[in-house]
Amino acid sequence: MDLVTAVYTATSSFPTLEKFGLSSQLQRAAVSVPANIAEGFARNGTKELLHFLSISAGSLSELDTLIELAARLGYLNNAEELNGKVDEVSGLLMGLSASIKRRATS
Repeated sequence: MDLVTAVYTATSSFPTLEKFGLSSQLQRAAVSVPANIAEGFARNGTKELLHFLSISAGSLSELDTLIELAARLGYLNNAEELNGKVDEVSGLLMGLSASIKRRATS
């Protein structure tokens, strides 16, 4: 959720012409990460949970790419901070997935 808040804060200063473009893409990818985690936990079964965690990881990867693009276009002055948050969430997500897989096979 901190990552989503940081992305929304960062995109609030984007040029108006990007409101429905890159800004929107960044926001949707960021929101997708915790939303898919929550949906996965609400489903029945480990297989479905892992599926939604995988979708969340894909959204996180998309977000990482969009942050790089926004930084190259000069829209972000805090790309390093956002990249750090992406890396932190990525580590947590991979750890969670690995833990669930271990429990499912034991």
